[in-house]
Amino acid sequence: MKLLYARCAGLDVHQKVIVACVRIATDTGEGEHQLATFGTTVPDLVALSAWLTGYQVTHVAMEATGVYWKPVWHVLETDFTLILANAQHIRNLPNRKSDVNDATWIADLLAHGLIRSSFVPPAAIYELRDLTRTRKQLSRETAQHTLRLQKVLEDANLKLTEIVTDILGLTGRAILQALIAGEQNAERLADYARSPRLKASRAEFVAALQGRVTAHHRFLLKLHLDQITALEAAVRTLDARLGEMLAPFRHAVTRLITIPGVGDVVAQVIVAEIGIDMERFPSAGHLLSWAGLCPGLRESAGKRLPVRTRRGGWLKTMLVQAAWAAVRRPHTYLHAQFVRLRSRRGPKKAILAVAASILTAAYHMLKHDVPYADLGSAYFERRDKAHVANRLIRRLQHLGFTVQVAPAA
Repeated sequence: MKLLYARCAGLDVHQKVIVACVRIATDTGEGEHQLATFGTTVPDLVALSAWLTGYQVTHVAMEATGVYWKPVWHVLETDFTLILANAQHIRNLPNRKSDVNDATWIADLLAHGLIRSSFVPPAAIYELRDLTRTRKQLSRETAQHTLRLQKVLEDANLKLTEIVTDILGLTGRAILQALIAGEQNAERLADYARSPRLKASRAEFVAALQGRVTAHHRFLLKLHLDQITALEAAVRTLDARLGEMLAPFRHAVTRLITIPGVGDVVAQVIVAEIGIDMERFPSAGHLLSWAGLCPGLRESAGKRLPVRTRRGGWLKTMLVQAAWAAVRRPHTYLHAQFVRLRSRRGPKKAILAVAASILTAAYHMLKHDVPYADLGSAYFERRDKAHVANRLIRRLQHLGFTVQVAPAA
């Protein structure tokens, strides 16, 4: 097997210890291995860098193990060419696992170029990714506390969620704060119904707000409402910070917003997850595979077996949400694609295909710096009129009609 790197190293990274193996090619073609163990503090990582430099190592590979690889990467990236490996791609033989064997195995694979490097974004994109993911986590926590609020209201027999769509809106918050302050009279609570969009009558409000609220309920309502207020303040702080960090990428975000279903938040997540340099992905298909939006390959004896898409990450989740928003816009290519696939493959597979189309469009827009151009709802009919005509003829024949087709004059 061809040797690519004469002096390279493999690192088996853990929380408290790093096992390093340097592989040095010999004249006979075999590799000579040097092993050492280091800690994970900054002085230990500096000592690791000096030890690798002493052997004139040029390339270093390590597994993507949780977050433990990140501090090692930050210290070594200025002196070596680093390769981050997917742990599933470099799995060793079973029953031969130890820290020393893992480090040696990584070094041998790297020496022969058998490790595909994972995507590690630059520092600016990495910081954006941290901010967008933190905002998503805070939004999830807000939703969880909102559900707990609803649970407390139901326990107190207050049917506020039946007459108010958003209990954190203007009317909902006013009623919640009045309940926390000790108000229990349903007539006075109904006076807080101020939103003009409410459809419930005053009598319905009074009936829904006649409950049994105890001191325990008021305590829980205040606890969850305070948590929601604090989380909303944190999200506003994050949004302000994101606005500053996105200044160099504002052009890309503005352009991505033109895709149907992609709002400001989704566009920010796309930029934070994949960056704006599409040269890292050889094609749109590579990007779809990286994002988990295409099924794997499983073929045996000439037959292709069905395979699920792998579990999605942050980007896949946001793209699916954007796809559901996009298919609600009629007279667009994405809506036509969803309707066309839903009848044959079901809504779940159809929505994944729409999400893949959104990411494909984003890839070409970022790579070639071009605006979004919608193909239109009649794209599939224009693409293959004969196929559409045959499909409709078969449908009519299935219904019991005899069909004769002639081209229009």
